[in-house]
Amino acid sequence: MEILVCVKQVPETSEVEVDEKTGVLKRDGIDSKTNPYDLFAIETALRIKEDKQAKVSVLSMGPPQAAEVIKEAFMMGADDGALLTDRRFAGADVLATAYTLSQGIKKVANPDLIICGKMTTDGDTAQVGPEIAEFLNIPHVANVRRIIQIKEKSIVVEMDMPYTIEIAEIQYPCLITVDKDIYQPRLPSFKKKLETKDREIPFYGLDDLDDKDEMHYGLNGSPTQVKRVFPPEANTTHEKWKGSGEELADRVFNKLKELKFV
Repeated sequence: MEILVCVKQVPETSEVEVDEKTGVLKRDGIDSKTNPYDLFAIETALRIKEDKQAKVSVLSMGPPQAAEVIKEAFMMGADDGALLTDRRFAGADVLATAYTLSQGIKKVANPDLIICGKMTTDGDTAQVGPEIAEFLNIPHVANVRRIIQIKEKSIVVEMDMPYTIEIAEIQYPCLITVDKDIYQPRLPSFKKKLETKDREIPFYGLDDLDDKDEMHYGLNGSPTQVKRVFPPEANTTHEKWKGSGEELADRVFNKLKELKFV
């Protein structure tokens, strides 16, 4: 059985500048880490590996320094990994990101099961995983909170939906996105760090993919465009009112009505 986990490097802080022209995060020179939700995906894959003797690969997309998240996955127990990195991939929205990852998956692996974290902390859309599956034309389910059974040709999972808990059986190849706390992610192993310090991480760019049309990637392939980025306006003005309880209640009501809160 072959499992592929999609991982992403995200800013370690919320104090990140945004390019006002493109609406893209300025990631240069800031500390980064593995997207926390992806740690649950890696742990899920490793639990299946231990139970079914599966092979676990990881795939990421980002600048060359994003290889660090792949190295962390190696320290947790992943077997191999690859990085999609090309300036032409930069500025991608969820659609272009999912398309790039789907092209990368076709390049590096032929997995039975693809596992993604529920979402990323720098985007919060929870759309990339399902969109990857749509581009690959494979079945998928989201918000998986428990793996019930791993079968020879399918996987049975429990999903935490908005109003119900549902159980689904999905045929391979398929994709699932896992919710936080499906398992407690293990810590990276120093022993595995030493064992994997020389493990090669291949880099792939646009020219390595089947679809080499630049209009399908990065900002060019992103139908979602940020119109304007600005900090919220701070309103620190205040008034002091005096009067009886009845008078003050009327003034509060009228003020709320004026501000269209009621």
